[in-house]
Amino acid sequence: MPYYVFKMSSPEGMELVKNLELISEYESFREAKNFAKEQRGKLDGGENSIIKVMFAENQLLAEEQLLAYREKPVVMEHEK
Repeated sequence: MPYYVFKMSSPEGMELVKNLELISEYESFREAKNFAKEQRGKLDGGENSIIKVMFAENQLLAEEQLLAYREKPVVMEHEK
């Protein structure tokens, strides 16, 4: 299964809306990870984008995983 590298952004004030742009696709995690690090280094400080690597059977499944809403975990007092 391939590794997909996406650029994710959200319009200002609309954190639940995510725009995905497929940047590249790799067969090995090491290549995908190194490419993602390079792309993160090229982002502006003011740019509201993040680079994500997703492992999935196909591009559609990778996009679905990225767009799935996940609640933030509750941090217990002893975990702080």
